[in-house]
Amino acid sequence: MFFDGYGYHGTSFEQTYRCYPASFIEKPQLESGDKIIMPPSALDRLASLHIDYPMLFELRNDDAERVSHCGVLEFIAEEGMIYMPYWMMENMLLQEGDIVRVKNVTLPKGKYVKLQPHTKDFLDISNPKAILETTLRNFSRLTTGDSIMVAYNNKKYYIDIIETKPANAISIIETDCEVDFAPPLDYKSLRSRLLHILRERHQRLLRRPLLKLNPSSTHLLVLGDAWMENL
Repeated sequence: MFFDGYGYHGTSFEQTYRCYPASFIEKPQLESGDKIIMPPSALDRLASLHIDYPMLFELRNDDAERVSHCGVLEFIAEEGMIYMPYWMMENMLLQEGDIVRVKNVTLPKGKYVKLQPHTKDFLDISNPKAILETTLRNFSRLTTGDSIMVAYNNKKYYIDIIETKPANAISIIETDCEVDFAPPLDYKSLRSRLLHILRERHQRLLRRPLLKLNPSSTHLLVLGDAWMENL
């Protein structure tokens, strides 16, 4: 068993579990949000503590030094285990059966979040703001540094959380939160490739020797990428 005693630390709950993806428990809806499934004993311990509701937790992978946050959907997991969205396991660099530390936390209500889609095609879908708002109804919190998954029309879109205010982790339950978008990651990649091509062409032009069309009359000199007329 992978329990730290009974998880009693004053008014806090802290416990270690082995984690497994939602596919192991046939709960596909788990993938569309940020909630986990915990064992019944966790509910018993949490009920005896003076904690804030709805329940929010810090998830920590000590080996990889990765931290995220989540809510809880149900308490039906086998003892010593929790089930998580697979995208969340990827964020935290967790494999099936890895140890994850779970601790209850209180997060401030979110005021601002900045998001960055991985690909520009997310912005090409019809009304991406509405799709995002619908997806975030299944979320209880956002954590800076996480990547969340948005499923739409049988396609998965990944979005980075690059900034949250007033803290690095915020609650988005019953709160009005300003949302800003950064340019998609592949837009930056395309822009970088274009700039690289332009720089290479510029360098080739600079390496060209001076060209004289006709030394006895008006001629053009090619100097780098500037054309100069000499009379």
